[in-house]
Amino acid sequence: MTAIFFYIFLICIFSILIVGHYLGIKKALLLESEQKLKSRPYYYGWYCLIWMSIPAFLFYVILSILSFYKIFYFSPFLTYVFTFLFVVIGLLLSLKNITPKLNARVKVEKFIDILLLVCAGITILVTIGIVLSIFFESLKFFKNINIFDFIFGTKWEPDTAFLGGAGRGDEMVAEPKFGSVPLFAGTVMITLIAMFVAVPTGLFSAIYLSEYASKNIRKKIKPLLEILAGIPTVVYGFFAAITVSPLVVKIAESLGLKAEYTNALAPGIVMGIMIIPYISSLSDDVINAVPKSLREGSLALGTTKSETIKHVVLPAALPGIFSAIILAVSRAIGETMIVVMAAGLRPNLTLNPLEGMTTVTVRIVDALVGDQEFGSLETLSAFGLGFVLLLITLILNIFSMKIVRRFREKYE
Repeated sequence: MTAIFFYIFLICIFSILIVGHYLGIKKALLLESEQKLKSRPYYYGWYCLIWMSIPAFLFYVILSILSFYKIFYFSPFLTYVFTFLFVVIGLLLSLKNITPKLNARVKVEKFIDILLLVCAGITILVTIGIVLSIFFESLKFFKNINIFDFIFGTKWEPDTAFLGGAGRGDEMVAEPKFGSVPLFAGTVMITLIAMFVAVPTGLFSAIYLSEYASKNIRKKIKPLLEILAGIPTVVYGFFAAITVSPLVVKIAESLGLKAEYTNALAPGIVMGIMIIPYISSLSDDVINAVPKSLREGSLALGTTKSETIKHVVLPAALPGIFSAIILAVSRAIGETMIVVMAAGLRPNLTLNPLEGMTTVTVRIVDALVGDQEFGSLETLSAFGLGFVLLLITLILNIFSMKIVRRFREKYE
């Protein structure tokens, strides 16, 4: 019955909001026929809508919060009734306020300013909430594991950690080890391979599309490149595991090298293909945004087209290109599915990309989806890894922003 009441309540609320909006415009048109108003009639419709919706919405949210935390219980039916009454009262008051002296445009625009400010504040609060939630959970992990052993340790062997969570920590088993260096080394290795594929390919594609390709070719090639960004990562994972990885093994054998089928090279290459559109599309837009006067000035001085691109266009577009690369790096660091399917789950500290290794995000997923108790060290290690990864990403972003600002100041 509660669900039915809720749907009836929603239908009634939306109906009266539409009617109130119409009545506000209607009254403004009637007044305008007698004397000039300070705003266009549709602003009065929005004025009524705001008066009806915002107080009622706040009332509903406050009552729901009080009921949820059992501070003050209000039955759902009475909540719907009183909310509806708030809407009706808002309609009557707003219609009464509509007079020739009322400047509805100023009221509505002030409300929109406040609404935008609230939206911006919500995004900041959500970000802070995410950081704090990871931070407090990671503290539980670091109370049991020394943070220096975690950051500088070279062994990741958490398999026996579940015994501690089950109260069997005193059994004669090997002590779990949470050295994160192999995981971060694997992340860096696979990300570097991906960027080695994506940066030159994406950047050269952007230069060709923006500087050399005709309009018809550009219209055909650019959408095809951007399709790569829409392919599900699980499809890339299949491609890496079934096609690229065996190919890597065969090529390595033909060169006299030994390669594992779950190697780091295959997911790195496929991940690089996946993020090409991030670099090519954004770089293309940035290069196109370089003022035409810069190109013409350079050509007027006698430089060739390639020299103009090298010495004028690319340096001017460098902040945007660098931002595109940072975005691609962040995408590569966070990728999980391709690594799981093609590189495996084995933490392996090595510089050989033909061996299997894993990444931080893969181990986070592995720690959270197992049948471990949530308070076990292995599960909590996911938050420790997430927190360190968050710090690294934050430092990377600050560093990139400084570089972008330096180049922007140089060319502004």
